[in-house]
Amino acid sequence: MGVLNTTPDSFSDGGLYLEPVQAKRRGDELLAAGADLIDIGGESTRPGASPVAPDVQIARIEHALVYACRERHALASVDTTSAEVARFALSQGAALINDVSCLADDQLASVVAEAGGSLVLMHARGSMSEMRGYSDAPGDAYSDIVDDVRREWLAARERASRQGLDPSEIIFDPGLGYMKNASHSIALLRRLGEFASLGAPILIGPSRKSFIAKATDSDAPPEERLGGTVAACLAGADAGAAILRVHDVFAVRQALAIHRAIRGSHA
Repeated sequence: MGVLNTTPDSFSDGGLYLEPVQAKRRGDELLAAGADLIDIGGESTRPGASPVAPDVQIARIEHALVYACRERHALASVDTTSAEVARFALSQGAALINDVSCLADDQLASVVAEAGGSLVLMHARGSMSEMRGYSDAPGDAYSDIVDDVRREWLAARERASRQGLDPSEIIFDPGLGYMKNASHSIALLRRLGEFASLGAPILIGPSRKSFIAKATDSDAPPEERLGGTVAACLAGADAGAAILRVHDVFAVRQALAIHRAIRGSHA
């Protein structure tokens, strides 16, 4: 899953693809690099980010989404917590809605169900505006990171099911870095296989996140976290992750291909 943020303030690539021409070009680059799916977002999820009105999100994502779906015939998802934005995205050809709020709004699931789409439910606690910083949660925020994430995510899936969404259309994302410190994120990656019992495809999004820098006692900025991103993706793939959400598609696909070749499995 290649990341395409059409925002002015995303933590890694804010402002780079805000204009339609830039966004379309970035979509082409992601597909050329081997992305199977393009995840388009019009609202930043960086810590402290203010909510963005649905009409503004729609204006930001529209050109890239329509281009990806109708001209490139690509598989596209839209990163939003808004039911209104989700309805628009699905009407324009998006196959998937990527919800980083752990279903703060149950109506989002209803919209996805009505459109026959799929939904990524990412584990999170509270809104992005309430988050102090990536990898900045207290050490005792979770009694057991896997058990707590599993329980809270299952509650969100149950709410989605009550809105008519088939559980088979729901994807699990443990929410690396969201309301979690670096140790929590590393533990989630180490124990990712324990989530197989959920019976849902697993998506992880380690790309360029601050837990990579904090876990290595460095102050590396997002663009200097590729090595950690690749390592996390390889570990996640080995543990059963079905989808890897990344900015650096070519590098991660190359690493996966060599990793699998060495192990004697198919790339």
